[in-house]
This record gives sequence, C-alpha cells and structure tokens, in this order.
Amino acid sequence: MGAGEVKKWIVVYVVVLLGLNLGVNVNAQQVPCYFIFGDSLVDNGNNNNIQSLARANYLPYGIDYPDGPTGRFSNGKTTVDVIAELLGFDDYIPPYASARGEDILKGVNYASAAAGIREETGQQLGARITFGGQVNNYRNTVQQVVQILGDENSAANYLSKCIYSIGLGSNDYLNNYFMPQYYSTSRQFNPEQYADVLIQQYTQQLKTLYDYGARKFVLIGVGQIGCSPNALAQNSPDGRTCAANINDANKLFNNRLKGLVDEFNGNTPDAKFIYINAYDIFQDLIDNPSAFGFRVTNAGCCGVGRNNGQITCLPLQNPCQNRDEYLFWDAFHPGEAANIVVGRRSYRAERSSDAYPFDIQRLAQL
Repeated sequence: MGAGEVKKWIVVYVVVLLGLNLGVNVNAQQVPCYFIFGDSLVDNGNNNNIQSLARANYLPYGIDYPDGPTGRFSNGKTTVDVIAELLGFDDYIPPYASARGEDILKGVNYASAAAGIREETGQQLGARITFGGQVNNYRNTVQQVVQILGDENSAANYLSKCIYSIGLGSNDYLNNYFMPQYYSTSRQFNPEQYADVLIQQYTQQLKTLYDYGARKFVLIGVGQIGCSPNALAQNSPDGRTCAANINDANKLFNNRLKGLVDEFNGNTPDAKFIYINAYDIFQDLIDNPSAFGFRVTNAGCCGVGRNNGQITCLPLQNPCQNRDEYLFWDAFHPGEAANIVVGRRSYRAERSSDAYPFDIQRLAQL
C-alpha cells in the first residue's frame, strides 16, 4: 500500500470517527420519505390544538426530549423517532398539524391520540383524527407533492420509494371494545368477529393508501394492552398478572394482521408489506426486564393510584427519577427506553419473530 493510499485510509478513518463522536448519522438517508399513521404511541403533536382530553403537550411529558413537551406521549422519543434516526433522517418526521411546504417531501406524521380503525373509537375523549381521517389528510399531502414535483408521474415514482408505517388497533380495544359503558361493540361481536370487522376496515384504508402511491407498508401489531399499568390497576388482583381476556383479543387481531401481509404480498406484486410483531417484542421486555435495564414493569413512572395506572400522568406532576428503569412512562404508554428497544428491533430484527417476512431495514433497501 503506497503513501497516498495510507493517507486516504487515515482520512476515511478520521471522518468516520468524527461522525461517530459528533453523533452525526454516517448512514445516508435510506428512503426519501416516511409517512406515519397511528395513535398516541406515535402522535407527535397532532392533538395539541384540538378539543381532546388525549393530549400530551405539557410537562412532565417530554421531560427527556430535547424540545420538551411536543405532544409525544412519552418522556422522550417514540418508536417512530427511533426508526427515523435508523433510516438516516437528520430530523424527526413533522406532524401533519405543522408540516408545511417542502417539509412534506421527507414525510408526515398523521398519528392522533385516541384514534382507532373504527370511526367511533375514542369518542369519549373528544376530538381525534381517526384512521380514515388520517388517510384523507394523506390524500391532501399527495396533492401538494404533485404540485411541488410538477406532475403525477414524478409524484408516484417518488412516493413508491417511501416507507408507510401503520400502527392502529389499540384504541379499538382500549377505548371501545373493553369499555362497554360507552360502546356496544362487545355486545354486538365476539372477539373473533370483532377482529374480523377491524381487519376489513383496515384493509379498505390500506387499499386507499395504495391507490394514492404507497408501495412499502409496515403494519405494526398491537402490543399487550392487558399488561399496561391501567389494565393492571383495573383488572389484576395482584397488580402484576396481565389481563388475559384483553391480550387474547389483541392476539386474534395480530394473527389476522399478519395474514393480511401475506394476502397483500400475493395480490399486489408491485408493493411490499411487512408485519412488526410488537406484541412479542414487548413480551420479551416483560419476561426479561433486567436484560434491558428495566426494574419496574407493572407501574407507570408518572401516574396516580394503583400501579400509577388509575389516572394517567397529570400536568406538572413529579415523575419517577429513574425513568430508564421503568418499562412504562404513564398509565398506557411505554417510556423512551422501551421505545428505543422496540424501534431498533422493528428496524433490524434481533429474533426471527420480530418482523415478517423481513424487517424495515430490508424493506428500505428494496
């Protein structure tokens, strides 16, 4: 190796080291844009200015996030923030409520706390943007993309390279089916029928997204709602045993969602669909907490009452100090430490069961 080549390798080595030391993402951005549909697990500000009880734009929410409270239902980052970093974006994806101009070309987050697949889901909490509403907002974004890029063909080509993350269904159980005082669905449907109805409605929205340019889909399964501090506070005699009836219903939905991936992959050859097994990733955290640095898995870091789960985190309430040791931030939502694990394993599967048929990293490369 000549002196010139040695110098070249030293320069490369120094640049990589500098990148690592400065926290610069040495990964190039892997996709042009990232569109996010979901609920409070990934909402980053869309509910801030609507008439809703499901809002998180106050401290101590965001206590560990660089910009403070933004509307994220976490002490810090959400799973999609982690995935955006891993995809090489230099900033997080903006909420639809504030995304303007060419900002939309890197993607938009449409997620809304309390939103569900069904239109009525979450209505006892006030306003929210349902899955159907989020898809309509995306259609507005597509019109803007066409205007910016000049024509429909350019827009279609651009959007076909983007990743579309869809994570809904939790509220259809939490704020609908298992809330019989407000909703009649549990009297209308048994759990199998309800899962079928949800998947039918979900399928229609996916078809609309496909019709408006989406080609790389990430379908995120529902986690164990029966293990949240709120479910434990209400249903668990010992405060530790998860509510099996809720989790069993969640598994019925997830099994059908995974089947939907096969169905779409078989019927839409120009698109790719993957399933993220959030349920089992979360099960791993509950079963082996110490392996991930968690000490408390059955109580919120911030909340009121039994398991800190009867009332969720209140404005200016003092949260726990050792936040990274708590699996849950509040009565319903994982903390940043858990979101980092789930986000990483969604992007790059660590177990064969984490993603099906492959992970987000591979989807980005296709």
